[in-house]
Amino acid sequence: MATDWLGSIVSINCGESLGVYQGRVSAVDQVSQTISLTRPFHNGVKCLVPEVTFRAGDITELKILEIPGPGDSRQCGDLQQTESGIPGVGCQVGPSQNGTGKVLKKPISSSAPQNIPRRTDVKNQDIIISPQQQCSKSYMDRHVETLTQSKGFRRRHNSWSSSSRHPNQVTPKKSGLKNGQMKSKDDECFGDDIDEIPDTDFDFEGNLALFDKAAVFEEIETYERRSGTRSRGTPNEKPARYRHDENILESEPIVYRRIVVPQNANKEFCTDSGLVVPSVSYELHKKLLSVAEKHGLTLERRLEMTGVCASQMALSLLGGPNRLNPKNVHQRPTVALLCGPHVKGAQGISCGRHLSNHDVHVILFLPNFVKMLESITNELNLFSKTQGQQVSSVKDLPDTPVDLVINCLDCHENAFLRDQPWYKAVVDWANQNRAPVLSIDPPINEMEQGIDAKWSLALGLPLPLGERAGRVYLCDIGIPQKVFQEVGINYHSPFGCKFVIPLHST
Repeated sequence: MATDWLGSIVSINCGESLGVYQGRVSAVDQVSQTISLTRPFHNGVKCLVPEVTFRAGDITELKILEIPGPGDSRQCGDLQQTESGIPGVGCQVGPSQNGTGKVLKKPISSSAPQNIPRRTDVKNQDIIISPQQQCSKSYMDRHVETLTQSKGFRRRHNSWSSSSRHPNQVTPKKSGLKNGQMKSKDDECFGDDIDEIPDTDFDFEGNLALFDKAAVFEEIETYERRSGTRSRGTPNEKPARYRHDENILESEPIVYRRIVVPQNANKEFCTDSGLVVPSVSYELHKKLLSVAEKHGLTLERRLEMTGVCASQMALSLLGGPNRLNPKNVHQRPTVALLCGPHVKGAQGISCGRHLSNHDVHVILFLPNFVKMLESITNELNLFSKTQGQQVSSVKDLPDTPVDLVINCLDCHENAFLRDQPWYKAVVDWANQNRAPVLSIDPPINEMEQGIDAKWSLALGLPLPLGERAGRVYLCDIGIPQKVFQEVGINYHSPFGCKFVIPLHST
């Protein structure tokens, strides 16, 4: 009886310690209760020894994977190892002698490994067949037919398709039991008939055209008007966007021309916010300062305001907080201040005093005169109390480029100063120094400007400056609004929250 199992391919589970072996039965000894396997595989890996022998006490479970037929020559190929480590059969085998397979089982250990061979989708699972057996189509058909006739198995139409599988292909695992049957995940996902897949692509554009958006929004608006609810807007309406400093409440229309002069301006400027600032003639500007002085805005006050505004602009041009901070005490900026013996020069001296108070190295050039204006004398007394340096010769000016040159040499009244040797020498030094130039209250006529400026600072209202004045800035020197009205100027301050604003040519 034991010899009937010789040549059968079996799977022997020896528990957690020894593992699972597969191989062909080569000997069965009923006396010593042993069984031998030839060409064995241990846990899916081919053993190095040609034969292994097991005792009955070591076997936890024994499964018969294949029963040889009566006409087999017993000359089969080597067991084939798949990716999951399960051996297969490389030969053709006929039906079994008794027409059925048998399984010999012992109690299964709770720590037993997963079953390596997979079960077929059958009603009765007495016979277990490894789906990794890559045999020929004729063997598969005959073997499954034998199982179906002997045990009443129900064969699935796509369970064994050996022609569509690679020898090393691993069959996907089955899903859980449902109504006593194993259900394939592949069948759930890919089991639809190919003929049911449409050949044409979905027409997105055509289906989108069926949706009339205009009609839908019109219906929504009609409903909201009747019900009194708030309109959500249509796609053509763009929501208003406001800056952080804009008022969302409706206000009066913005008037950009708030300053009107009695005579037509030769040139107009505009601020960053779009306000129009017209220029005034030198005569009107001089009259404005004279009326302001009568009302208490004395020359000393005007010099102080001009010095503060000019120094603030100069500090910004020098780098502001990035340059002037305690970490950069070794890189103090140097400013060359060129002043003439007139009120314009006194404004420059006031600016130099404020710059020196802000830790700027100031070099003040002022030519020697027997008699100076009182305003210049007062400003020089204050400047001498700072760390600034005063020179009267061009030779004492630095040979290397400075950070900034402030020009206060030119004025409207004293045109004869341009013919003085010291004036020409200072102009040549400034043009050769290659430092940027800031002009404070420059004259109108470009012929009176010996030094080309990069920036110019106007006082109160700008004069019609030319191209050599560079970019024009305007500073507030504190003239009241009624003083402007007294000289015939309809004035509204364009400065906002600043004392110095840039002007742009229109």
